[in-house]
Amino acid sequence: MSKVIEIDEANFENEVAKSDIPVMIDFWATWCGPCRMIAPHVEEASNLYSGKLKVGKVDVDNNHRIASQYSIMSIPAVMFFKNGMVVDQIIGAVPRKTLFDRIEKILLS
Repeated sequence: MSKVIEIDEANFENEVAKSDIPVMIDFWATWCGPCRMIAPHVEEASNLYSGKLKVGKVDVDNNHRIASQYSIMSIPAVMFFKNGMVVDQIIGAVPRKTLFDRIEKILLS
């Protein structure tokens, strides 16, 4: 079962800014081919790192304010948050290993 949380303007504060564990947010849109390419890796990360990393998705078409706040100009964009602050990001579709290496780095820092 998916542990990916749909993040929107109503729950962003509680799910991301106030999270007591690191958060990975996938900024995406339904029409984005590269977004669909990384979606299985995002899903896998939500299950593999359950309890250590919160994984969410923000649909940029439905959440313009959040996308604008974080200057999302290209998707997919994956941002990593700790204590409500952006600590790292990946722009574009990347291989599974690249994404998981970055997650490991975030969890160890």
